[in-house]
Amino acid sequence: MTATADGAAPASSTMPRPSVPATQDSLGPNPSGRGLPGLTGARWWAAATVFILHALVFLPTYPFQKSQLFRRIHQDFVPMQFGATAVTFFFVLSGFIIYWSFRPGTSTVAFLRRRALKIYPTHLVAAAAFILVAAVPLSRTVAWVPNLLLIHTWVPKWTTVGGLNVPSWSLAAEVLFYLSFPLVLPLVRRIHTDRLLPWITGLLVFIILLNTAYYLGLDGPTSTTNAFAPRLVPGEVSPPTELHASPAWFRQADIPIVQSYWFSYNFPLSRLPEFFAGMLVARMVIEGRWRTTRLTLPVVALALAYAATWVVPVTYKMSALVVGPICALVATIAARDLQGVSGLIASRPLVWLGNISFAFYAIQLPIMVLVTRLVIGGRQFGFLGWLGCTTLCFALSVLAAAAIYHWVDLPVMRRFAHRRPRKSPHLTT
Repeated sequence: MTATADGAAPASSTMPRPSVPATQDSLGPNPSGRGLPGLTGARWWAAATVFILHALVFLPTYPFQKSQLFRRIHQDFVPMQFGATAVTFFFVLSGFIIYWSFRPGTSTVAFLRRRALKIYPTHLVAAAAFILVAAVPLSRTVAWVPNLLLIHTWVPKWTTVGGLNVPSWSLAAEVLFYLSFPLVLPLVRRIHTDRLLPWITGLLVFIILLNTAYYLGLDGPTSTTNAFAPRLVPGEVSPPTELHASPAWFRQADIPIVQSYWFSYNFPLSRLPEFFAGMLVARMVIEGRWRTTRLTLPVVALALAYAATWVVPVTYKMSALVVGPICALVATIAARDLQGVSGLIASRPLVWLGNISFAFYAIQLPIMVLVTRLVIGGRQFGFLGWLGCTTLCFALSVLAAAAIYHWVDLPVMRRFAHRRPRKSPHLTT
């Protein structure tokens, strides 16, 4: 593909964009006419990874959660970075898909409306479910209003970051991504095709330097030991609620958070480079600069980067080391989709699961709170008991996610996503 004389990418006539059906979340057909089933299926694997970590942390199955077996499983096999790596995948994929699906001439208002319609209805349903099952006191507005508005991760306190449906913290970062896209799109388009890889490399270096600044300049743990995440209460009998959904949690006026952890993991601005990297990866794939379809190298690179998180401080564990391999993995799966290479992640069941993955991500904690109230509280469980409760939560979460996707997400997108505003500025390309 050629570039213009000033080094910018050529106009849309030589760099076509796919049209995306209103019922899909940007994983529609590409210029060649093929969809991206592999990336859709991969989205499910990432959501399932997050679920496993959350089931381990948020299901208070005592005395199992206090046992040495639990500690070994959590710290040696399913630590916090297990789920955090999946969130990094979501952030890179978000940049990729938003750039991939952008239609030239789309107004800023139309773009932002579509993104709001995609995340807020599902988010509000999940938040309402959490408020209901956790009996959140509505008088404690600091616990739920910032969460509903998806501005809660801008304040470095667990009172707001973990004040309601905890997994929704990543949606606050997504809101920033969407707001930044109209601003950075012209800049991304001006990058010469030959400079895409150096720009991605520069972003990866910047991420490492940023986390180094947090590590050196902010209070936080310096040990390389994997963190122990569950918040336990006294006793050997399972409590009726996990602490994040308990009355005691909502009564606290102020719950501090470790500064270096918040800045490196939750602070939305710190995650923007991952979104930008995803945008540049999309350009590489669209412009034919990434054609490899062999998954071996990116998968091995990701495994090695993930293994390296065991020997670095927590500031680096959550995302910094895995962004590069994830960029390569997203690009390779997209290239496979473009070339019609099928596989397990592109199968029809996985594509369907990928389509409901956002709702699955959003609703899983309310389901866990409900199961804790009805099944876990007041009883004792070992490993097999935890496994049974996890299986129940998984099944209920899939069913609830399917209902939200088919009865909320799809109808909202079909009804409202393509309304045209009368006049508004357009995103330039």
